[in-house]
Amino acid sequence: MNPMIVDRLSVITDEERAILNGRKSIDRNIYMDGSRDVISGEKLLERGKLIAIRPHTRFIPFPEHTHDYVEMVYMCAGETRHTVNGNAITLHRGELLMLGRNAHQSIEAASEGDIAVNFIVRPAFFSGTLPFLGEEETPLRRFVVSCLTGENEADYLLFRVAELLPVQNLIENLLFTLLEDTPNKRGILQMTMGLLFAQLMNHTEALQFETQEQNAVISVLRYLEENYRGGSLTEIARALHYELPSLSRLIRQKTGKNYTALLQEKRLSQAAWLLRNTGKNVDEIANAVGYENLSYFHRIFAARYGLSPKKYRDCK
Repeated sequence: MNPMIVDRLSVITDEERAILNGRKSIDRNIYMDGSRDVISGEKLLERGKLIAIRPHTRFIPFPEHTHDYVEMVYMCAGETRHTVNGNAITLHRGELLMLGRNAHQSIEAASEGDIAVNFIVRPAFFSGTLPFLGEEETPLRRFVVSCLTGENEADYLLFRVAELLPVQNLIENLLFTLLEDTPNKRGILQMTMGLLFAQLMNHTEALQFETQEQNAVISVLRYLEENYRGGSLTEIARALHYELPSLSRLIRQKTGKNYTALLQEKRLSQAAWLLRNTGKNVDEIANAVGYENLSYFHRIFAARYGLSPKKYRDCK
C-alpha cells in the first residue's frame, strides 16, 4: 500500500479524538437514524454520490449493526476483529471483507496502527461495473456477482487476497481515485471496480463464504467451469465428502437450479462464446462442449438464445 494513502487514512479524526478524551460509545448521530441499528448511507454519502470511503473508527468497539448499502472493508495495515452473522473473522493487512445489506456485523476496538477503510457503495453503482466482467454468463459468475453486489443481502464474502498483486493494485487505485479530485471520477471508479471484480472472479480459491454449504456450492460451480465437458455430480460429491442426494438438494437450494441445468447452462454459454470468438464450425463446437447428439444441441441452443447456432454467430 502506498505510504501516502496509509498516512492520510491514519489521521486521528475528531470522532476518534473524542473517544480518546473519554467518550464511551460511538456517536450514533454520525451513522444512524433514530434507534435502529442500521448504518445509513444517507448519513455517510454526499447527495447524489454512489460510492465513498471512510476510515474505520478506532479505539472503541462498534456494536452489532447492519447497513442499508453494500460495504467493503479493506485492511491497509494491522488487523481488525469482526463478528459477522455470528462468525468470528480476523481481517489481516491486504484482505477484503464484503458485506451484504442485511449482514449483522460488530467490530472489536482497533488500535492506532490498525488502519481499515470502509467502502460505502450503493447497489446502483454496480450497474456500471458488470460489463467489465466479460461476455460469458456462467453459473459461477452469476452466483459470485450476486454476492459481490449485495443481491444476496444477508451474505458476506471474505477474500484472503493479500498476496495477489493485481487485486492490491486495483484496490489502491480505487482508494487514490476516491481520495483525490479526479476528473470523470465515477467512470474511473466503475471501470476499476469492474476490473477488481474480474480479478476476484479469477481467484475464487481465495474466497471464503459464510458457511460450509456456500463453500460447497462454489466448489461445485468451479468444478463445472473446468469439467463441463465430462464432469459428473457423483465425482464432485465424492471429492467434497457429500452424499449425492444432500449435495443435489444443496445446489438447488443455493442456486435455484439442479446440477444438470447448471451443467447445460455452462455448456451453452461456452458454445456461445466459441461461436463469437473462434472460427470452429458448429458441429466442432457442439462436440467441444460435450454434446455428441448434434440435433439435440441445435434444439437446446435455439431454446436458450432464440436463434440457431449459425444465426447466432451471424448476428454477433
